[in-house]
Amino acid sequence: MTRAPHAVGRRAQAAAYLYQRDLAYVQHAGFGGVARGAAPGLLATLGGGGTPSGLVVDLGCGDGTWLRALSDAGYDALGVDASPELLQIARRTAPAARLERANVRSFRWPACAAATAIGEVLSYRSPGCAGNSGLAPFFRRAFRALEPGGRLIFDLLVPPRGHSFAQRGWRAGDDWAVLVDVQEDRERSRLTRDITVFRRRGASYRRSHERHRAAIDDRQTIARELREAGFRVRVSRRYGAFELLPGRLAFFARKPG
Repeated sequence: MTRAPHAVGRRAQAAAYLYQRDLAYVQHAGFGGVARGAAPGLLATLGGGGTPSGLVVDLGCGDGTWLRALSDAGYDALGVDASPELLQIARRTAPAARLERANVRSFRWPACAAATAIGEVLSYRSPGCAGNSGLAPFFRRAFRALEPGGRLIFDLLVPPRGHSFAQRGWRAGDDWAVLVDVQEDRERSRLTRDITVFRRRGASYRRSHERHRAAIDDRQTIARELREAGFRVRVSRRYGAFELLPGRLAFFARKPG
C-alpha cells in the first residue's frame, strides 16, 4: 500500500503503466511514511471491526509496506499493482504476501474479508471520468467480493477548503532527487502531476519523467455511490492517529452482515 508522498501521488493507467523503474525506486526509498503512519490505525479498524483474520486485498500495493504489516498481523495479504518494478520491491518487503500484476480497477476479485486502497489509489482514473466519480462499478464489484461484515477502506482527493493543490516542490535522498509540478484544473476537477526523477547511476545521474493525472471527487457523490452499492459508510480525515493532508478524505465502507 505504500504511496509516494501526497505531493507525488498515486496510480493512473497511462500508455504503459506508472511508477516505472526510477520513480518506483524513489517511492520506496523516500516515501513510505504514509503506509507506516496509517498501518496501526488500519489494523485497529480491521480488528476492532470484526475482521481479525482472513484475506485482505491491497489495491495499488506499491512497495509492500502495508502488505508486510498485514502479514505480520496474521492476515492473508494479496497485493495488486500495475507496476512490475513496485511489485519486485514488494516481493522483498513482504515475502509472505501474494502479489498480482493488474489494473486495480478491473482485476478479478477473489472472495475476501477486506480490501484497502491507500494513498489516493482510486483517484487515478481515465480522463473521461472527471466530473463523475466513475467508481460505481468498482464499488459494486467490491461489494460482491467481500464477505458479510467485510470492509472496503480507501482515501481520495476531494476539494480542499481554503487550499489549492497547485504547487511545485522537490525532495532528495543520497542517490536520488525528485521534482514535482502539480497543476489543478478546478473546472474539470482534475490534477496533473509532472514528476521528474534524477537517480544516480555510477558517476552520473539518469533523468526520467512521468505525468500522473488524478480526479478530484465530491464527498457526497462517493458516499452515495457506496450506499447504492449496499455499503454502510463513514468518512474521516484520519487512519487512527494518522491525519491525512488537506484535500484527502478516507472512506470506511462496511458490507452489512
